[in-house]
Amino acid sequence: MRAAILTLSDKGSRGERVDESGPALSAWLAERGVVTTQSRIIADEFDQIVQVLTEWADTDAADLILTTGGTGVSPRDITPEATLQVVERVIPGLGELMRSKSLEKTTMASLSRAVAGIRKQSLIINLPGSPKGARENLEAVWPTLGHAVEKIRGGQEDCGNRFSK
Repeated sequence: MRAAILTLSDKGSRGERVDESGPALSAWLAERGVVTTQSRIIADEFDQIVQVLTEWADTDAADLILTTGGTGVSPRDITPEATLQVVERVIPGLGELMRSKSLEKTTMASLSRAVAGIRKQSLIINLPGSPKGARENLEAVWPTLGHAVEKIRGGQEDCGNRFSK
């Protein structure tokens, strides 16, 4: 599997903060045999987010596109809205699963607005901006992602007996 990681951070894009989430996600994915093909830090700007996500999905830069940051409730947190502009099909269960697992650790998870969806043959998932939160949320959905990517890319294998809780 190939992944791309887009970090949304006004301060990070200006060099005022070191991105820890992107590298943490890339390392976590590498431990699982996933190659990070793209990684970028941009400001929390709607048009920029839409442009990068669209470019990566439309050029088949990655099977899995992860965003980190911008999923909360502050005025600059617009990642979910930008993602919804880009995706062709929404997968509500991934956001629900991430929030459900996070709620076991903190009630602040109820403020997450993360979404997930498909554009072309790429699965796009919003993750929190903190390295810990991003990893924990990715861990929550990880068991489903291999199969999801396979199906998005046209795989014909049935899921009925392949997976269980």
